Amino acid sequence: MGLRLREISLTLQEDESALPLKVAQELAISPESIRDLRIVRRGIDARKKPKVLRVYTVEFSASDEERLLILHRGNTRLEPSKHPEIPTISPLKDPLRVLVVGMGPAGLFAAWQLARRGASVTLIEQGKEVEERVRDVRRFWSGGVLDPHSNVQFGEGGAGTFSDGKLTTRVNHPWTHLVLRALVEFGAPEEILSQAKPHVGTDRLRLVLINFRRALLGLGVDLRYRSRLVGLSVSRGRVRAGVLEGGEELVCDSLVLAPGHSARDTYVMLQASGVRMEPKPFAVGLRVEHPAQLINAIQYGLPFHPKLPAADYALAWNDPQSGRGVYSFCMCPGGEIVNSSSEPGALVVNGMSGRRRDKAWSNSALVVSVRPEDFGGDDPLAGVRFQRRWEARAFEAGGGDFRAPAQSLLEFLGGRAPLGASTCRPGVREADLRTVLPEVVVQGLLRALPHFERRMRGFLSAEAILVGVETRTSAPLRIVRGEDGQSLSHPGLFPAGEGAGYAGGIMSAALDGLRAAQHVADTAEKVRSWE
Repeated sequence: MGLRLREISLTLQEDESALPLKVAQELAISPESIRDLRIVRRGIDARKKPKVLRVYTVEFSASDEERLLILHRGNTRLEPSKHPEIPTISPLKDPLRVLVVGMGPAGLFAAWQLARRGASVTLIEQGKEVEERVRDVRRFWSGGVLDPHSNVQFGEGGAGTFSDGKLTTRVNHPWTHLVLRALVEFGAPEEILSQAKPHVGTDRLRLVLINFRRALLGLGVDLRYRSRLVGLSVSRGRVRAGVLEGGEELVCDSLVLAPGHSARDTYVMLQASGVRMEPKPFAVGLRVEHPAQLINAIQYGLPFHPKLPAADYALAWNDPQSGRGVYSFCMCPGGEIVNSSSEPGALVVNGMSGRRRDKAWSNSALVVSVRPEDFGGDDPLAGVRFQRRWEARAFEAGGGDFRAPAQSLLEFLGGRAPLGASTCRPGVREADLRTVLPEVVVQGLLRALPHFERRMRGFLSAEAILVGVETRTSAPLRIVRGEDGQSLSHPGLFPAGEGAGYAGGIMSAALDGLRAAQHVADTAEKVRSWE
């Protein structure tokens, strides 16, 4: 059976080797009677800073476990071990040809799951393999030319390849453990299985992608890079093929569309093809970066400790004047701000951290929610035009050479402070950031920042720098699908992931890709029975 005990605390002076003794003391048993102890969750309790505690959930075996449960039945933190049930993979009954578009988390996991079930899968991506993509991005950040098809947004791994590699999600599903296990198998650190806030880091994620690719090739998946979907072929009321640039048609029984939130050319094609889409809310704002030791001191009461990771934070405030949410997003401890542009004449930023999160600065987006009425009614592409308008303003404010516009946080608030150095490459240029954002976003940030200061004393620091703009927080539209996962207007088309409007991050996109694979398999059986 095994037992699980939650909320075992260690001080910063104690080593994890003390956990068996802590468990034994709580249960009034000898440490020698505890066997096979393993950590299943690690967390931080900084409520009484600087006396920070590390908090653990452990599983172990012990003598007479039934008796221990009876003796400690009043201890709600002790319970039988929980082993997540991972759904079994059943082979498909009939041959199935599937075209998967997009090599972000949704597309990768959809292709992997379908191939494991025996489908014949072709997986296409308009960008390049991750090794080539990394070189293209580094050249761009060094002042080189932007490649519109190989950049921070496009290529193997999707936009998450240049991020913090966060694996948190609010979705509670058995497939969550399946995704984590698969990532570990492909090279992610095993600690992600026990971290309260798991992350891979952009550096380690690239190795994971290479191993993921090898696994897909081993399953017989036909991988095609530099292949852009430009049309859909419909026959007998269903999508029957994807049309590639150059005219080639890839015939399929089902098409999983996982394009990523910046695939604007795909959105245009879908609208021209009559695919049902609808605008959706998203958020717009800026990146803020502080010295990592300052954030550590605010959150932990300590600027540094070797047993503590770089501190993160999550801030949120609802503006009573506008009813809009103002919040931090995609916080990157010990990371850097990255130029994430994907189009000429437009500039957008994001955050990125390595596995160790050991850089001198920490950053986060500070964003304000925007609604369809803010950017033009019912047209699904109105949100894209809205994003482009402010990205073009940011490009101009930065000098037109892909330097990002930046401003001291205190200067943005109307005070005075010099602009310090920023991690953003290829560089920043001082500008009035109020000119590169919609007025509703400016006012939302101005009203929210004093509230954030009350939550985190020292947040409004002379050292803090704002960099803009952050517009790609999520897709600005949704490709409408039914309960069976299919497009309501185009049967055979299965929209999935963040770019389809159904996910928000690596983990939720991967789960949606698995969900799409399940829908494809279930629908194939029904369609074959009808035909």
